This record gives sequence, structure tokens and C-alpha cells, in this order.
Amino acid sequence: MSSSETEGAVRIAPEPFAHVDAEEVRMLTEEISALKVEKGAIILAHNYQLPEVQDIADFTGDSLGLSLRAKECEQNLIVFCGVHFMAESAKILNPTKTVLLPSLAAGCSLSDSITYDSMMEWKDRYPDHTVVTYVNSSAEVKALSDICCTSANAASVVRSIDNDKILFTPDRNLGAWVKKQVPEKEIVIYDGACPTHDVLRGANISAADRGDPGTIIIAHPECREDVLELADEICSTTGMFEAVKRHPHARTFIIATEWAHVHRMKQMFPDREFVVADGCIGCRLHCPYMKMIDLKALKRSLAERVFEITVDDEDMAGARRSLERMMAVPRDA
Repeated sequence: MSSSETEGAVRIAPEPFAHVDAEEVRMLTEEISALKVEKGAIILAHNYQLPEVQDIADFTGDSLGLSLRAKECEQNLIVFCGVHFMAESAKILNPTKTVLLPSLAAGCSLSDSITYDSMMEWKDRYPDHTVVTYVNSSAEVKALSDICCTSANAASVVRSIDNDKILFTPDRNLGAWVKKQVPEKEIVIYDGACPTHDVLRGANISAADRGDPGTIIIAHPECREDVLELADEICSTTGMFEAVKRHPHARTFIIATEWAHVHRMKQMFPDREFVVADGCIGCRLHCPYMKMIDLKALKRSLAERVFEITVDDEDMAGARRSLERMMAVPRDA
């Protein structure tokens, strides 16, 4: 496409996995629905999962919200369509239930950026700091933390802490955003990032903006500072739905997060237009780990009861403590 053809236009790349056969999806959906009833299971799907996986899930949402939803359900078999740390959190908050992750390849680069050893190194470097860890982390790392946070409540959690010295792990972009929200605290930030969000630049947002003053830009706080500076709303994935409701007269929204999140937004707001921000030329923000679970993997997980998530008892206790401390913090703390 020539520069003259793209001038003033929004680049819309074909959605990954758009080639999925509709008849195959229908057949697999029917088989999964039958297996779910037979096994007495509940299916939870993160907002970044493939659209067809979201559509068959009993509940769709963010990682912590889904884990809490699992506590309320009567089923003892939870199939978590997300990534490994999310399934771990579900197990931590539901220790007596069986949690399955349909694909062991569903990891997370951000979670992997901080390990037991690297966390201990930073804690030794900042011994007087209270450790606040984003839930996008392993159970082992959560257990080493004083308290956890989500992207929705990170600022509230930091404000709630008596200590003025904070070590924030592992996402540097979320940490930098929190630091601006809570300037009264001395916040040291670990050097990790979500590559899916970190690849986005403010210039890409500007290129997607049609110049309509009514266009609303909504960004996830895992994005870089130059992206957040352009945003009208900075929200967690769950918060993005509420953000759309806050702008009833806006027709177009630029969404700066993983492309699959827009699937449910289109379902909830069919009269609005959602433009997914490009991470690079013609390439929507894409998390390959979130797409490791497809309908075939989900069917196998139910049929063969794979793959069960377990957490070491000591890590389980420490991680639960950090999560429960977080959940006790009021949102406006």
C-alpha cells in the first residue's frame, strides 16, 4: 500500500487466527459444552483469549476477577483459559479445587522476568522497602512479596502502605505510572515489562487517530509513558468496559492493549467502533502465550483432565497472604 493510500487512514491488519473454520468451531463448541456438563467443570477465560474460547467460557474477565469468580462457583473443577500465573492464582485462592491449564506453553514473559533469585537480589538491595508485586508473577515471587496489586488497584495498594519506601515489581511501566499517581512515596521500580504492551509507541497511537475530537483513547497501564500521555483513560482490562460507558457520546475508541480484548467490547457495545492500536506497522498488539489455548486444547483438557496446576505448600501460604492483603485494601485508599 502506498503512502498516499494510507494517509489519513487507520491501518487495520487482519486479526490473527481469522482463518478458523466456522463449522469446526461449531462442532468443537458442542463437544466442549457436553464435556463440561459431564465433568462438572467451569470454564474461565481471560479477556485476551481467542474469541472462540471467550465465547464458550462461563465467565470472561481479568486474571484476579476470574480467580475470585472461581471461589463463588459450586464446581470443583476449574478450567482456566489464560496463562500459567493466572491458573496458579486460581489454585492459591481455591486450594481445595482442581485447576486445569489447557496448555503448558501458556507462559508469560512479564512473569518470567522476575525469579526467586532476582527478587531476593532486589530485596537485599532495598531492605527497608515494602515489596509490592503485580499479580502478573509466579506464586514463588508472590510469596516473597509483602503485598500484591492489580493494574486496577496498584495506586491504592501503594497509598495504603505505612512505609514511604516501596519496591515495585516486576512491571516498570505500571510502576512508573503508579509513581506519578503516588508522588509522596519513594518508589524503586524493578526492570521488567510486558513485551506485548511495551512495543507500542505514542507515534503508533497518533497514526491511528483519525483526528476526530470525539475519539477516545483507552490504554492499559502496562504501556509506555509516551502512550499513556496520549490516553484519555488509563485502565485495567476490566476497567476499559466502564471507561466506554463513561463516554456515551463517543463513537470511536482506540484501544491500547492486546487485540483479543476488543472481541468482547464489540459484543457489549455494538454501536461503537473499536480500533486496536498497532504495535508496529500493520501489526496489532499480540500476546502469543494467550493464544496457546484453542478449542482443541480446551477439549483435550476437559476430556483427559490435563494439565493440573499445583503449588508448593510454602509458596501457597505466602502467595495467599500477599493476595489477601491486597484484597483488603479499599479501592480509594
